[in-house]
Amino acid sequence: MNVLHMKYAVEIAKAGSINKASEVLLIAQPNLSRSIKELEADLGITIFDRTAHGVHVTADGEKFIGYAERILNQIDHVEEIFKSDNAVKRKFSISVPRTSYISDAFTEFTKKIGSEAVELFYKETNSSRAINNILHADYNLGIIRYAENYDKYFEQMLEEKGFVGELVTKFNYVITTSRHSPLASLKKIRFRDLQPYIEVAHADPYVPSLSLAQVKKEELPDNTTRRILVFERASQFEVLSENHETFMWVSPAPDKLLKRYDLVQKECDENKKIYKDVLIYRKDYKLSELDRLFISELSKSKKEYF
Repeated sequence: MNVLHMKYAVEIAKAGSINKASEVLLIAQPNLSRSIKELEADLGITIFDRTAHGVHVTADGEKFIGYAERILNQIDHVEEIFKSDNAVKRKFSISVPRTSYISDAFTEFTKKIGSEAVELFYKETNSSRAINNILHADYNLGIIRYAENYDKYFEQMLEEKGFVGELVTKFNYVITTSRHSPLASLKKIRFRDLQPYIEVAHADPYVPSLSLAQVKKEELPDNTTRRILVFERASQFEVLSENHETFMWVSPAPDKLLKRYDLVQKECDENKKIYKDVLIYRKDYKLSELDRLFISELSKSKKEYF
């Protein structure tokens, strides 16, 4: 059954005349009559009785016109939804490390997206999943974090996968602990001061071309007998806040976040390792207006934190 023929029948029923309907539909009357006859033949019913004074809808025709009107209304509704979405809905998607300065930038970004239809996707995860989200999960942007000594591995990987890599920032990790922890009172923290305490850590370090065991040995060294591996950032802060025996190596956090969880952060002069956060996206991808707005907020947040 032709949906267009269905539309013709509904218009004829409204007009009460094939001639009048042909004027509204801008279709020649013989062609319109032929379309209705084909529709009636397909259905095996008579929709209209033809008379010298016009057409009248039969009992079967009334039942058909009722169904046809509902179907056509549903088609119009579906078209309205999806044509409208495709025309105006904007999308922003990014995968990032679990870190405060990026989440702050995203928060500020959400305040400036305007009133037009938009969908924002913000995923905190490790570098491997950030890369895979761009390759396989329809994400447009990612930020990966790695130690500077792994530069060649990541540069080679980005080139092989056809990615652009733009440095966001470099930094040293600092120690975060409860304000009530004995560590908080130390003027200077050394590695040996941490040994009696429980380390809270990310559990999923990643470096391309290296085994997970090899990377973990360097990123999660065996210099502590007690470690809690937590993937979710808010839970990490909860543990640090409530368990005064815990500490964590993190990128610098803002005072407002430290106050919220009653935490302090301390530098360790012995920690010389430098980390990089790198923005990645496909070489053939053109940054959108939303992407550029987020990158602008990211730049502001980086300057404030670092």
